[in-house]
Amino acid sequence: MITTGLSALIAVLALGAMWLMSGVRIVKQFERGVVFRFGQVRAGVRGPGLALIVPVADRLQKVNMQIVTMPVPAQDGITRDNVTVHVDAVIYFRVVDPVRVVVDVQDYESAIRQVALASLRSIIGKSDLDDLLSNRERLNQGLELMIDSPAVGWGVHIDRVEIKDVALPESMKRSMSRQAEAERERRSRIITAEGELQASKKLAQAAETMTAHPAALQLRLLQTVVEVAAEKNSTLVLPFPVELLRFLERSTPPENGRTAEPATTDPATADSPPMLSADLPAPDLPAPTGHYFPDDARALGRTAPDTAGADR
Repeated sequence: MITTGLSALIAVLALGAMWLMSGVRIVKQFERGVVFRFGQVRAGVRGPGLALIVPVADRLQKVNMQIVTMPVPAQDGITRDNVTVHVDAVIYFRVVDPVRVVVDVQDYESAIRQVALASLRSIIGKSDLDDLLSNRERLNQGLELMIDSPAVGWGVHIDRVEIKDVALPESMKRSMSRQAEAERERRSRIITAEGELQASKKLAQAAETMTAHPAALQLRLLQTVVEVAAEKNSTLVLPFPVELLRFLERSTPPENGRTAEPATTDPATADSPPMLSADLPAPDLPAPTGHYFPDDARALGRTAPDTAGADR
């Protein structure tokens, strides 16, 4: 009898221990536990460590409190300046209220993903292409505010939203590359023109200095010769100043001890064409059939006939 009672007690204690062990839960450091007792949320959230619940009556649901990285699928949209783009993004969020996440939203990750897709499409339609390419920080902030507004009511905090990539059509890429090349060409021409302007001003100052001091030109010539000779060239070309030629011309004595007299020209014959030499054979001319013109005869080296008697 005593043995039977002892066996029954041991069985009851074993069942009680198993019942208590079924109510033990382990909550990790990055998790929080929400307890439902007969379907009703219990006050308070179970922290990390051992959590005891009433078996059968309680149910513990764990919520991850880590930062979740969620990629947003790429979306095709048309910008405000009518350019078709392909944009994708990434969202970083975390749970701040486990009770609201479990009670208010059926699947908070899916809800945030759908809100992110709609917000991304909206931000694409409100922005220009230049903003998507160069002003992403402001767009990221606007996209974060659009997603965070409904997420706050779900117990989720949006830490950061980033637009990862903006894919453009090939035709738009070629147009932008041509625009960039034209801009670089414009800048290079402006820089070259400014350099030439500054160089011309310095050259003008140098020319004024050399005009005031003629020896500076010779020193510059010697310096140029030294620079060219340093290259060990086999041929050396030196400029010869015209002033030196004129000086030599004036210094050279005339031939036969006298200065050659300049040729004089008869003003009466200055405008007439050159006469043919008498030693040259006379050209064959057609027989005269009418009046002769003195200018034509003089041009051929002959004397015009007396046409007055013929007329008489």
